[in-house]
Amino acid sequence: MAEKSTADKVATLQKGYTLEGPTIELGAAIVDGELHKDAPVRLPLAMMNRHGLVAGATGTGKTVTLHMMAEQLSTAGVPVFLADIKGDLSGLATAAVGSEKLKARTDSIGQAWSGKTFPVEFLALGGDGAGIPVRSTITSFGPILLSRIMELNETQESSLQLVFHFADKNNLELIDLKDLRAVIQFLTSDEGKDALQDLGGLSKATAGVILRELITLEAQGMEKFFGEPEFDTAELLRTAPDGRGVITCLELPTLQTKPMLFSTFLMWLLADLFEDLPEAGDLDKPKLVFFLDEAHLLFNDASKAFLEAITTTVRLIRSKGVGIFFVTQTPKDVPAEVLGQLANRVQHALRAFTPEDAKALKATVSTFPMSDYDLEETLTSAGIGEAVITVMNEKGAPTPVALTRLRAPESVMGPSEDALIASTVAGSALLPRYGTAVDNVSAYEKLADRAASSTGPSAGGPRSAGAATATDPDAVDAEARRIEEEILGRPSSRPAPEPAAPRRRTAQPQETGGGMGEDLAGALGGALGGGLKSMARSLGTQLGRELLRGVFGTSSRRRRR
Repeated sequence: MAEKSTADKVATLQKGYTLEGPTIELGAAIVDGELHKDAPVRLPLAMMNRHGLVAGATGTGKTVTLHMMAEQLSTAGVPVFLADIKGDLSGLATAAVGSEKLKARTDSIGQAWSGKTFPVEFLALGGDGAGIPVRSTITSFGPILLSRIMELNETQESSLQLVFHFADKNNLELIDLKDLRAVIQFLTSDEGKDALQDLGGLSKATAGVILRELITLEAQGMEKFFGEPEFDTAELLRTAPDGRGVITCLELPTLQTKPMLFSTFLMWLLADLFEDLPEAGDLDKPKLVFFLDEAHLLFNDASKAFLEAITTTVRLIRSKGVGIFFVTQTPKDVPAEVLGQLANRVQHALRAFTPEDAKALKATVSTFPMSDYDLEETLTSAGIGEAVITVMNEKGAPTPVALTRLRAPESVMGPSEDALIASTVAGSALLPRYGTAVDNVSAYEKLADRAASSTGPSAGGPRSAGAATATDPDAVDAEARRIEEEILGRPSSRPAPEPAAPRRRTAQPQETGGGMGEDLAGALGGALGGGLKSMARSLGTQLGRELLRGVFGTSSRRRRR
């Protein structure tokens, strides 16, 4: 077959990217080494909820690409969520300043450029940073996601699910880590041994392992990520008074020390959105576009239940009007089950310095439609700010593969001034709602019988974080010694704490229905190792539906009111 001329190749791209509805402008096509600004490359706005992948080696421009896409989505009235790992995305709040070099680039691709600011909301995970604190309750987070953070195996994960069910059935609110620790301590105590036996699949040794992991999380300072007020994920769907979508930047300054927490918390945000949003079908534009940077962190060493939940969320949340873009280095970072559901591809350059790199390159090339490019050569020679693109057109078919010189952002490609970020946070409507942590009466107080004495007449009302019910360090250390000796079968290496009077637990969990033993023993006996999904399937009752909670075992307090 005769090789196509440059003019024919350009005509193919022009036809393939001629779209009727609103679009996101990505850039101009490069064909046979020449830039053609008369061949613009676009992404239909209505197809942004079909999910996508932004991939490429470090330093090839992935962050700038999602920056540029976020600007246009906001302008189109679509809210955007970004995880700001390197701190560069805060520049969306500051207008960029032009230069001769920038003008030459934008003129070459036919971009009418002008510096602009965009409506940005700054969040910080648990207040770890300058933004509005984002917190989740333990019960909302759910057992599957918590198991992911604690790196539990499947047996331990199933056991944790039983603990959550016990708390749900007995009105023991799991707000923070000390609540969950109190429930497990109760189940492994003399007072709770009957309830533990009723749970069937939950052994005392496994409960001890989970309790030890909770103490480790507390020692790492992760308790500040769990608590109240819980962040309402509907805040991510807001638009500014001028109609532009609000761009939410979640600051992650300590990502390198807590990568598992970061990736799992992002999945909680998605899971909560999934449970709350109604079915929307096909829309002219998505309700929200969610960019998941460092996506490989989601999938590394993930349990089967966690991967199944991610796959289900990605497949079904599209019909709720939410688009997800995974941002990572190579497509192989994303499981095939998830990758197969991503309709839009922006592939920056790849490097092939090692045999493993060469293998990854070939695998990437094999995932693209047939094209007029030698993709192995193109993907290794593409410059910074260039990418190989194919997206889903308005008819649901893939567009032609196009090497594209990408548009330049109109806001600063880098961090905004600290003073601007601080003033934006101080003036945010979210600050009064989420800025101050509270500690309501919950499982810890109920099981320790301290609610009445610590809160007096106002039992049940909020108290500031750090009140008298805060975790006792000596009690935590004593519990850690007990668990270590029980599990390892030898004396603990920890220094012995000073003797303390035993804590009295007189508040027993309230039974519901026909009694705790009858309700749980018959339903949950033998469930260990079967996992949440098979357990719920075998029960096929309201009990199973309650235990299943959401896709990730999540159960927002808003949904339970």
